[in-house]
Amino acid sequence: MHLKKSLTLALVAIALTAASLGSAQAAEKRDSFRIAWTIYAGWIPWDYVKTSGIMDKWADKYGIDVEIVQINDYIESINQYTTGQFDGVVATSMDALSIPAASGVDTTALIVGDYSNGNDGIVSKDAKSVAELEGKTINLVQLSVSHYLLARALEENGLSEPDVNLVNTSDADIVAAFQGNTVRTVVTWNPLLSTVAETPGSHAIFDSSQIPGHIKDLTLVNTDTLEANPALGKALVGAWYEMMTDLGADTAKGREVRAYLGEASGTDRAGYEAQLDGMKMFYTPDAAIEFISSDQAYEAMDSVRQFSFEKGLLGEGAASADFVGIEFPGGRVLGDENNVNLRFDTSYMQMAADDAL
Repeated sequence: MHLKKSLTLALVAIALTAASLGSAQAAEKRDSFRIAWTIYAGWIPWDYVKTSGIMDKWADKYGIDVEIVQINDYIESINQYTTGQFDGVVATSMDALSIPAASGVDTTALIVGDYSNGNDGIVSKDAKSVAELEGKTINLVQLSVSHYLLARALEENGLSEPDVNLVNTSDADIVAAFQGNTVRTVVTWNPLLSTVAETPGSHAIFDSSQIPGHIKDLTLVNTDTLEANPALGKALVGAWYEMMTDLGADTAKGREVRAYLGEASGTDRAGYEAQLDGMKMFYTPDAAIEFISSDQAYEAMDSVRQFSFEKGLLGEGAASADFVGIEFPGGRVLGDENNVNLRFDTSYMQMAADDAL
């Protein structure tokens, strides 16, 4: 998937020390903002939003300036957001919970862009099913969504983590490792997943389409910043859905956009479209709202928070998975209602759906 690194308590601790500073800086009315993004099929559209002039158009409409900044290190981008260096960032729902929200930074999921629907998976040279992984060594980026995917796959097949041996492996090394003889099973994300699956004698035995809705890709903003500056939310959402109208269209313009994003992500239009096929994209705000308001999304996030707690990703102060409150549309809350730090707020997407931006 994107340039994920292992999540460590050290990173969370670093974020925590600056969380109060970030919040203090955020809660004021401003006219200039910075949003960080990293390369992944569901987030690279922000590059097109920037270079096409769509972002400037919407920012001008609301009298603000929005700088869209590419960061090469995914986890570092979230840490920088958490410490107040950016007003927004792209992240998975698990990482949104375990880094900024767990560090005390009140964060709003402004846009629910998609969920992984095959772009994350398990490939093995030895096992032809998840059940056959028992006793096997598995290489993956530990404490990432790959780790979460594996945990769910094992659970659904009557196994658990102690039944396998995990080896932490950088995403930069995983393809080369699997193409050798020593590494026999890997868990990874596209485009790496497609590459390892092409290795002779390998078997794709589980992917994220079997846990739909669990690996959500979000555009996050600081809640205090958003409340003080609703123009930021309107500009970002307006720009995003203008772009999405073309991205999902079977038109010359749509093909042009997908070709641009393919080249920007190191492939071509066909390669980028193949990555889009591995995601459930929400091309319209109505579709995103329907999903994130569903029991499916709520239950999936409950599973993610339980995993995050079990792996220590909610920090040393977390006595249970309820430590961080997660608010859904309609006021439903998972966890501590007095410590809500992750919010799925559909109000701006609803404005887009109502053509009210």
